[in-house]
Amino acid sequence: MRTKQELTAAIRRDRKAALVINAGSRRGREHCERARARLVAAGFDLLGTYRTDRPGQLEESVAAAADLKPDVLVVGGGDGTLSTAGRLLAHRDIALGLLPLGTTNNFARTVGVPLDLDDAIAVLTQGKVIDVDLGIAGERRFTNHVGVGLSADIMLRTPPRLKRVSGRLAYPLTALALLGRHRPLRATVRAGDTTHELVTHQLYVANGGFHAGRPITADADADDRLLVAYPVGGATRRGLIRATVRNAATGHRRTLRDEPFLAVRELWLETDRPARVEVDGELCGTTPIRVGVDANALRVMAPADSRDR
Repeated sequence: MRTKQELTAAIRRDRKAALVINAGSRRGREHCERARARLVAAGFDLLGTYRTDRPGQLEESVAAAADLKPDVLVVGGGDGTLSTAGRLLAHRDIALGLLPLGTTNNFARTVGVPLDLDDAIAVLTQGKVIDVDLGIAGERRFTNHVGVGLSADIMLRTPPRLKRVSGRLAYPLTALALLGRHRPLRATVRAGDTTHELVTHQLYVANGGFHAGRPITADADADDRLLVAYPVGGATRRGLIRATVRNAATGHRRTLRDEPFLAVRELWLETDRPARVEVDGELCGTTPIRVGVDANALRVMAPADSRDR
């Protein structure tokens, strides 16, 4: 395994890359050919180009691209796409290059990669390799978050066409449609010797620093060896709406020391009834579930001035 500095030098010198684009992501189909052309124009030697159009194809494409042994594997898509790529590239001598083409692009925001395509490609040519943590939900690694409660139902019900047309608004629109019949969960979170019990419509466990395109707190990121568990509101639907608005408006001003955040390395989550779990926007079983941290598991191309612990 090369050092991060050696891998950065190889990417800048040799430009040996592979490209995977999820055409099913919000902007994937629109930018697929443009992304390939921009990478070639930037001097990258594309060992392989893969476009995925249907469920199940993404993992095969990322695995095939990784087998070509590029120095950087460039992946275009949303958080679910990048989470899949991150899981498959964990602890490998390949850097993940991000083209944020999804709806909320939380992982790209956490790492500091710009959402504009040309600016994101500039990070690949001028940036550096850093390593970030991955979360582990059960046996599944993830980049950004685990959601239990309403968010999992939203992921099940949000139409793909609505995401393409409305972007980030697709999720609150779907939430409003589902909220009237959603029942709150009684959740128990065990972390070390402490136990926290709460009643809420929604609970998140975050590895990254952003949710729904907004900061979770001013000091949460994907390179601090910590998970951040927090409910959104309490037992009432009105409380959920108020907390959602407050989180979006004030996340950048809060810290991990504030309530209701619980910053830990590992936790066990149970609910009073089996509840769906979504991992970076993909449904992934039901509660109970263990969530932990895989420290410095993934190498990512980030801006040259990025902090790297």
